[in-house]
Amino acid sequence: MPRVSRDGVSIYYERDEGDGTPVVLVQGLGYGRWMWRWQREALAGEYGVIAPDNRGTGRSDAGLPPLVPRLPRKLRAPLSGKLAGYSIEGLAADLEAVLDDAGVFDAHLVGASLGGMIAQRYALEYSRAKTLTLLCTSHGGPDALPVPEETREHIFDVPKGASERETLRHRMRPAFSERFTNRNPHLMDRIIEWRLERDASDPAREAQAAAVLNFDVGNRLDRIRVPTLVCHGTNDRVVPVENGELLAEKIPDARLELVEGGSHCFFIEHADRVTDELRSFLDEHE
Repeated sequence: MPRVSRDGVSIYYERDEGDGTPVVLVQGLGYGRWMWRWQREALAGEYGVIAPDNRGTGRSDAGLPPLVPRLPRKLRAPLSGKLAGYSIEGLAADLEAVLDDAGVFDAHLVGASLGGMIAQRYALEYSRAKTLTLLCTSHGGPDALPVPEETREHIFDVPKGASERETLRHRMRPAFSERFTNRNPHLMDRIIEWRLERDASDPAREAQAAAVLNFDVGNRLDRIRVPTLVCHGTNDRVVPVENGELLAEKIPDARLELVEGGSHCFFIEHADRVTDELRSFLDEHE
């Protein structure tokens, strides 16, 4: 499988061949390529898909200073936030390196959460984006609604005495609706296994979180000149739905689609609805 090096860091990506303009699926904070499995299966062949691993995730290198991963979390987290963290600018440059290596000149960019931030910055800095689809994300900065404090504590909490699987399950709860997790216990078990296998390590996840905290393109969105689909769940407990509404207001050629009752991971819980909206949007601009 292909790799490209940028800034001395190896970035891994996968490519599914298809007939149309490639769809590039950009992951959320800490999440591996598994998160796109439903949309990827639906689009591959028709459009073709490029699925990179964000820096520090899956098979991509983290590129962190050697000392950082060895530090205890209490010392490591502040260091990641101030000195060793990633930036959205750098993650967008990684994406540009991937698309250049893949020989892609036009691409439909689809990003969720952190991936949506990367897609915004990419569209502002580079020229390969044909359309944008932004899921459960924000433009950052003081005008955006922050992650609720209760959710932030839950996501980064490490329950005392909990196993790795129990910790992941605990951290995931705000991203899914209780109804979905109760009705799909076997799928949630599989997601835990996928996360253990393919997600970012804790140090890389903290470095990605630093990129989110420092992101702000709120006053630049009027410069995005490509058709944009903004999708958001109305019950998102991680990135409040008002952030999707702000994006749709500030991006000139944007359309907002709200999924009633949708959680942060509404692209999994409502996979068919999200995939239908995405395919319809792509067909319109293909």
